[in-house]
Amino acid sequence: MTSPYTAATAPGILGALGAALLDGSVEVVDLTAPLSAATPVLPLPPGMAPIPPFALEELARYDAAGGDISYQNGLHTGEHVGTHFDAPCHWITGIDHGDVASVPVDRLVAPAVVIDVTARVAEDPDFVLQVADLRAWEREHGGLPRGWLLVRSGWSSRGDDQAAFLNADETGPHTPGMSAECARWIAEETPVLGVGVETIGIDAGLAFAFEPPFPAHHHLLGAAKYGLTQLRNLDRLPVTGAVLVGAPLKIVHGSGSPVRALALVARG
Repeated sequence: MTSPYTAATAPGILGALGAALLDGSVEVVDLTAPLSAATPVLPLPPGMAPIPPFALEELARYDAAGGDISYQNGLHTGEHVGTHFDAPCHWITGIDHGDVASVPVDRLVAPAVVIDVTARVAEDPDFVLQVADLRAWEREHGGLPRGWLLVRSGWSSRGDDQAAFLNADETGPHTPGMSAECARWIAEETPVLGVGVETIGIDAGLAFAFEPPFPAHHHLLGAAKYGLTQLRNLDRLPVTGAVLVGAPLKIVHGSGSPVRALALVARG
């Protein structure tokens, strides 16, 4: 049966979008990893408080505790577990730029572009994005937008295996990220609102040894920009033209939050 909802019944841009969603000419792509007890969690160095893994505490399951009719759980997790949003106050450099509850909503729905570094990461898991890589991208595709820069590394293929996802040895985790110079350039020289990655965090695995340590956190959050991590399905997005919806929980005083990240993509 043909839907009665058309651009004519809901005129204007939003009506056209609604109609496109219904007829499939705009697809909603889920960029979110499943959140469960098996979700990889970043082990922190000794002396730092560990990140608690995700867990469900069953409170009621169609039994007397739920009046025989309801099912519900308690949630136990760190803010930075699974596909999650980094607010500026997650890092000391962003302490004055707000918690996750204060992020302006117009920054949670924004254009997204994708830079594909999968081939280089396949050759070197310690690959770090450089300013030259982004300048080359701009020469081919135009300037970076006031929106999200998504780094497609292929790392999400490891996302169901903690050991493979962390890829650690005695020298530390070996996962891709960005150089300190690149992080500073994105923070200070571009209109980008935030960076999204497939890895467990927005910094490279060996970024503890960079100067400054963890420069993506240091520079981006210090510039009131954001991070999205543990994204999936970036291979289903165009290089330009997608719209990202990344809405974290509105946690007062929160430094971050699990998020359901979605992308709107035109098809056909």
